[in-house]
Amino acid sequence: MSRLRALAAGALVLGLSAQAAQAQDRSHYRDFQLGASLASVAALAGAPAADAKTVHQRPALMQDLAWRPSYFVAGSTAVQADPVQQIAFSFIDDHLFRLVVDYDRQRTEGMTDADMIEAISTVYGPTSKPATRKTGIAASPIEQESGQLVAWWGDAEYSALLYRSSYAPGFRLVVTSRRLDALARTADAQAARLDQREAPQREIARQKREADDSRTLAQKSRVANKAAFIP
Repeated sequence: MSRLRALAAGALVLGLSAQAAQAQDRSHYRDFQLGASLASVAALAGAPAADAKTVHQRPALMQDLAWRPSYFVAGSTAVQADPVQQIAFSFIDDHLFRLVVDYDRQRTEGMTDADMIEAISTVYGPTSKPATRKTGIAASPIEQESGQLVAWWGDAEYSALLYRSSYAPGFRLVVTSRRLDALARTADAQAARLDQREAPQREIARQKREADDSRTLAQKSRVANKAAFIP
């Protein structure tokens, strides 16, 4: 197990250091670029773009795509040392605005907050002082579910936040385009208001469809039964 932890720690540092030449460029996570299209992200990840789930269609198209790296090294039975368990990509109008990176608990077992901060800082530079939340702006669902904030790297355009799970050992990194995230929050709030306002009309339409379907089925049954009926 100690060897596995050592391999995982090394893989984390190597993976995060792959863009060391772009250190402090917070618009990336590995080769994934904030602002990129769904098709380009899916192609890079090797995930079908058709697997993306539509969250809202108006006032903006919002989609999520989840991706898990292969457990085995391609072309062999060797187990991957990559510590990433899953990445959730979020898009607004076909622009990637957020990546939520969950690290495998076994492959980060024993690693401290300081170890994670040191590794991630090779890409994003020194940690920043977390920005003070503006009055009246609630924490997003991602922020609420991610656990305890451990470290923050950020500037006016991008942010990378490292969390430690409050429920079980594990780490999460959330990389965000601040501009696109603001648009997504606004669109999400507007979509919720539209859903609430349109709910009565949707319910009436649903009931009408069900009634029409029932009448159609009853008519088909009537025709078939009438033709076959023997007094």
